[in-house]
Amino acid sequence: MAVINLQRQSKQTSAAKFDQTQASERPTAWRLLWRLATLLGGVFAFEHAQATDVPEDSAEAMYHYYDGGGVIASGPALLVRKKVNDTLSLSAGYYVDSVSNASIDVVTTASKFKEVRQEYSFGTDYVYRDSKLSFSAATSREPDYTANSFGLDIAQETFGGMTTVNVGFTRGEDKVLKHKDPTFSDYAQHWMYRFGVAQILTPHWIMSVNGEIVADDGYLSSPYRVARVFGAAVPENDPRTRSSRAVDFKVIGDLGSRDAVHAEYRYFWDNWAIKANTMEFGYSRYFGENWLADTSVRYYRQTKALFYSDNAQSDTLYISRNRQLSQFHDADLGGRVTYSLGKVSGDFDVKLNASVHYTKFNFDDFTDIRTGKLYTYGASSVQLYASATF
Repeated sequence: MAVINLQRQSKQTSAAKFDQTQASERPTAWRLLWRLATLLGGVFAFEHAQATDVPEDSAEAMYHYYDGGGVIASGPALLVRKKVNDTLSLSAGYYVDSVSNASIDVVTTASKFKEVRQEYSFGTDYVYRDSKLSFSAATSREPDYTANSFGLDIAQETFGGMTTVNVGFTRGEDKVLKHKDPTFSDYAQHWMYRFGVAQILTPHWIMSVNGEIVADDGYLSSPYRVARVFGAAVPENDPRTRSSRAVDFKVIGDLGSRDAVHAEYRYFWDNWAIKANTMEFGYSRYFGENWLADTSVRYYRQTKALFYSDNAQSDTLYISRNRQLSQFHDADLGGRVTYSLGKVSGDFDVKLNASVHYTKFNFDDFTDIRTGKLYTYGASSVQLYASATF
């Protein structure tokens, strides 16, 4: 379940789309937003910087594939957006994960398994003057896990559109079961609060600052994973509450020759004593009129939780050998290519997109009990994406 949850967090949502033909009708600051968004293909969170724009009518399709650490996950995703009028837009999505799990947790404590997760989502965007109100809801199902959530976001333009302030809230509730054990059933609840500011600095540079507060309550462990105490396997037992904070800084610049750069830093901390730093740098460039190439490099490092131990030497109330709670670091190298077909059948603006990422994970205090060595693995992911606006 832990590895599957990582995939849930890392999957990308559909990129924001911008119509260059409308840019010349907007103020200079908005022209910059359109230009940078076109160059970066959705790297920066411009949806918050466009508080008064209702999303265009569109249909999007994606196929994703992940292979790493003994886990293979793949499946399609679909998203459709439709304007009701100039102030209201509706959207609906469908996402599938077909998972074959033979991760180190599974092969050392249980047996390999396969399962399918399906997610359905719905969203609305409503514009009133300089504000945009967005509501979203999602539900996902798999044999031993059910997750439901809803969210509300408000974005407000200020200072003539040079600054956008956004706040949001998400509430989630999960039901946790266990294969071949009908007596096991538990729950987990989640509250997420977010806030941020996007600011145009100069005619060529934009920055944003975003914050996040998360509170979790309920069963936050895995019914399949075990810990080790004096070398013996014992049931994992995590605290039933967790609170975390994160702050994120992004800057993006137009280099003036059909290329752009972006940089991002994120700091995370929680009451389980985990602290994490993430740094990312990227570069994007147009080749000709139809080709856009993006490349990025990301580095992540975190400390371990208070109750994590690879092999505890004392019996404590809370104990975990979840490698995601250990001290580890990873590095990611990614690339993406986008091809714009232009108008198809006179009505559809079509784009094709392919991205590849490779991530290397290195654990500082989690060992593979089969070899006695520190655990490390590589993971590859591929996404094929097509969109049509009309």
